[in-house]
Amino acid sequence: MHNEQPNNPLHGVKLAQILETLVEHYGFEELSNHININCFKSNPSIKSSLKFLRRTPWARTKVENLYLKLIR
Repeated sequence: MHNEQPNNPLHGVKLAQILETLVEHYGFEELSNHININCFKSNPSIKSSLKFLRRTPWARTKVENLYLKLIR
């Protein structure tokens, strides 16, 4: 049962880890150029961005897709 989703690269990766990786790689300013959402533009922080992304499925999907592009 260790490999329940062996083909899913997001399996076991927390949203906080994804966001921290993207911010470390791009920074909030560049991240807002890739994904046009206010939580990356106006007074950005990891905490406020996580709160928004957890409540907004379409934005979370965009963040996850950018993360997948980065790790490939």
